[in-house]
Amino acid sequence: MNFYKDGSIQPEADVKGGRLHDPFEFGRSRDFTRPARRTRRSMIEPMSTFSSNADQLRAQIAAAAARLIAEDGADYATAKRKAMRQLLGNTKMRGNIVPDNAQIEEEVRRYNELFLGDVQPARLLHLRKLALRLMEDLDQFSPYLTGEVLNGTAGEHSDIHLQLFSESAKDVEIFLINRNVAFDVSESANFRNRAEPVETLSFLWHNEGVHLALYETNDLRGAVKGSQEGKMMRADAEAVRNLIAVTET
Repeated sequence: MNFYKDGSIQPEADVKGGRLHDPFEFGRSRDFTRPARRTRRSMIEPMSTFSSNADQLRAQIAAAAARLIAEDGADYATAKRKAMRQLLGNTKMRGNIVPDNAQIEEEVRRYNELFLGDVQPARLLHLRKLALRLMEDLDQFSPYLTGEVLNGTAGEHSDIHLQLFSESAKDVEIFLINRNVAFDVSESANFRNRAEPVETLSFLWHNEGVHLALYETNDLRGAVKGSQEGKMMRADAEAVRNLIAVTET
């Protein structure tokens, strides 16, 4: 899917009074107000040509979702919904037109290369180095890096996501409390069983959002796996060091 520089699809921003709530600042808000920047969109063809071409429409949705992720920091599910609403409105379409996350991820890579090539690589390297420092501090909990910082699509709005494996979630909480780290507690999807979410600790570290998904030690045996496409889904500290070294050579 190609991007063009002839306009933009305006996203629906969840902003009130120019301020965006940041869950990592625990009651405070970071001001994201900034001068308008030039945005990009994928070329939208007349909708009449899509009714018999689900693949083409799926690609259009993936491209629009990728822009929302790269430029606005939307998560994949939200980006899909907004992209479909922007392109289709209330129109009902037949067939499977919803792109999967893998297709959207590839469009995010393409978008980064085309429009953010001057800033995204440095941002990614910065987040990987911070992640490695944190992983070294959390070494006793067998940390693994996941998400956008690992797969290389991390951008301006991306956070660091780690999976930890310990005998008790309380051990991690006590570790953070002893280091005066204020954290929020929530739940996130379990890579082993999505029906059983895992406790997740979120906080700001060096002005970056961090999420620690807490697993039991026994879960570590099934953790080091690639996806069906052979992609690395999680990486230990040594693997992250290698990624950094490759980037810096």
